[in-house]
Amino acid sequence: MELSVVIPARNEAPNVAPLVAEIRAALEGCADYEIVYVDDGSTDSTADSVRALMPDCPRLRLLRHAKSCGQSAAVHTGAVAARGVWLATLDADGQNDPADIPRLWEIARAASDEKLMVAGFRRKRRDTVVKRWSSRIANAVRRWMLNDQTPDTGCGLKLLRRELYLALPFFDHNHRFLPALVLRAGGRTQSVAINHRPRQRGVSNYGLFDRLWVGIVDLVGVMWLLRRAKNPVILAAEEHDNAQPRRSTAGAHS
Repeated sequence: MELSVVIPARNEAPNVAPLVAEIRAALEGCADYEIVYVDDGSTDSTADSVRALMPDCPRLRLLRHAKSCGQSAAVHTGAVAARGVWLATLDADGQNDPADIPRLWEIARAASDEKLMVAGFRRKRRDTVVKRWSSRIANAVRRWMLNDQTPDTGCGLKLLRRELYLALPFFDHNHRFLPALVLRAGGRTQSVAINHRPRQRGVSNYGLFDRLWVGIVDLVGVMWLLRRAKNPVILAAEEHDNAQPRRSTAGAHS
């Protein structure tokens, strides 16, 4: 399996079928892929909407949280269960365009650095004025405090190796800080302008201050992690020429 598209979803039933159709159109013939929906404790028919598509879409999988644990937890659940070498994350509200995934994937695969994360950059946001300004302020504060080299950390479309994602520190809301965490791990980020669309169905799960005030404590914690990061360069792994594998003593009698 080459690519796993992980979609954290909470109360997004009307968006499931259109989004799955767009992902299939974008990736069929382009990659050996799977679509991993993680239902984060939805109280609507999100899970049923995914199940209804599964007979005709064997690449589609469903994981469910017993109760809502947040977007970061849903992404992490999907990543742990994913089978692909590469991991693409995508918001469930339909505002990210799945047609951008192949382009991000090509950029990532062409790079020699296995610790590269390609992050979507919503240059032309199709949101309300309030959401655009609250997100702009939050991104400015993060860039200033973390120097994460990313203009839009809140964009849900990101692509990186699954192995790299799972090696990053996990905590609630860590999806907001993935660029900084990749840099902390000795990697790098590349931002790519992507298409952003207005929400057509459903209601946003985020309020006015979610992008700034909720993350203040996390922001301080990430700063602490960055200050204490160490990435040693290993010159070589050496051992004696006559070294023999250690013999197992499991089951031996005394």
